[in-house]
Amino acid sequence: VLDAFAGSIEVAAVDEDLDRLTEREREVMRLIARGYAYKEVARELFISIKTVETHMSSVLRKLQLSSRHELTRWASDRRLL
Repeated sequence: VLDAFAGSIEVAAVDEDLDRLTEREREVMRLIARGYAYKEVARELFISIKTVETHMSSVLRKLQLSSRHELTRWASDRRLL
């Protein structure tokens, strides 16, 4: 019973982290975490490279991460890829 409860806390924490991000930031985050280059993300989402950079900066700040590598690990740990 305690194991099941502990698992639900982790899910709630993930949802709380994701709730900090806008829908567009989530889209950019998922593509970057999958290994897309900024140029590829821009093309995929029909936005400028500068906008991708802005979204990534916001994502990293909101999730308190410092690099794309950390973001990829964060997303992978939460099975968001």
